Amino acid sequence: MNASTPTAPRRPTAGVDWAKDDHAVAVVDSDGVALKRSTFEHTGTGLRALVKALQRADVDAVGIERPDGPVVDALLAAGFTVFVIAPNQVKNLRSRYGSAGNKDDRFDAYVLADTVRTDRHRLTALTPDSPQTVTLRMTVRARKDLIGARIAMANQLRAHLQSTLPGAIGLFRDIDSPITLAFLTRFPSQAKADWLTPARLQTWLRSAGYNNPTNAPALHGHLTAAPRGTAGPEATARASITLALVAALSAIRAQIKALEEQITTQLAAHPDGHIFTSLPRAGTVRAARLLAEIGDARGRYPTPESLVCLAGAAPSTRQSGKVKVVTFRWAVDKQLRGAVTDFAGDSHTANAWAADLYRRARDRGHDHPHAVRILARAWLHIIWRCWQDGVPYNPANHRALQRVLTAAA
Repeated sequence: MNASTPTAPRRPTAGVDWAKDDHAVAVVDSDGVALKRSTFEHTGTGLRALVKALQRADVDAVGIERPDGPVVDALLAAGFTVFVIAPNQVKNLRSRYGSAGNKDDRFDAYVLADTVRTDRHRLTALTPDSPQTVTLRMTVRARKDLIGARIAMANQLRAHLQSTLPGAIGLFRDIDSPITLAFLTRFPSQAKADWLTPARLQTWLRSAGYNNPTNAPALHGHLTAAPRGTAGPEATARASITLALVAALSAIRAQIKALEEQITTQLAAHPDGHIFTSLPRAGTVRAARLLAEIGDARGRYPTPESLVCLAGAAPSTRQSGKVKVVTFRWAVDKQLRGAVTDFAGDSHTANAWAADLYRRARDRGHDHPHAVRILARAWLHIIWRCWQDGVPYNPANHRALQRVLTAAA
């Protein structure tokens, strides 16, 4: 460019501090001078007014702290370039403008707007996922939430049975398994369980479809050897609580199964589904979770390292002078990290290369979580390559795996 050629003036940038009820908005000019500070309600009318206000101010780019939700959808639909700046980054950026470090929504909106103005070249614009991926992500996360609710409810049932019917604890493998819930529905109190004999228990097990009814004598021995449960008038009330907890657990299990059926259908219809189901021990739900959290917007992760860092599979390194400190990376996408470590933590049981990498990490003294993160980092480079090329994982083309197999032969 010739030195005499005038440069186009930079357009204003904006920041939106997202909240549950309303959103603080700031607009700054090319010199960082605040042009507008406003608050908009989190309603349809409020979001439309927010978009119109930014359009009137000739804003082209917006900074915000979260990558999804109605505000982001409205901004993207209006054609704005959206940059996601994580909350912990905003917390650190406040020190640019003062040492107090106080949290204020209107001030944070200004920090977001000014950061987009000064650091746009360091930020990656938000690339939205396809509707198929967004739908799959919602279903996968809803199932994960229900799994957490099921675990909490199962723990509550176990604690309740400690007094009500201790013999039911450990009678079958899982406290929330179908056979356990069926048993507690039929025998919710110590008095009802006392009616059982080995023969009666075996008959009931057959009627309940238990796969090993001949184990009835051992199961009956477990019931009789356990401490006695609540008896007397209190037992009736406790039995009602048992039935209520069983009903709640049964309902949660049914909804988890329904969501898993949806996940299977959604994954089969997704263009990238074959990439993630090809990974060892990925199955259906695990593959769906990986796909949902990585997404299908290739531009979001231009390099494998960008994916590795956001997934928390790479350590955080700080160096000052001769001092170098390597620590656990906290600033990550926790949903993505959970999906990746869940996959990596099981992959070493089905892949010789993964098993070798995991074993060598443990031999170096790393604990299991650290070894899994090391394995996750290696897997993410492979997943990124397959994902970028749109091809499934092929063990025959995995040269490191073939070297391990050759060495073992």
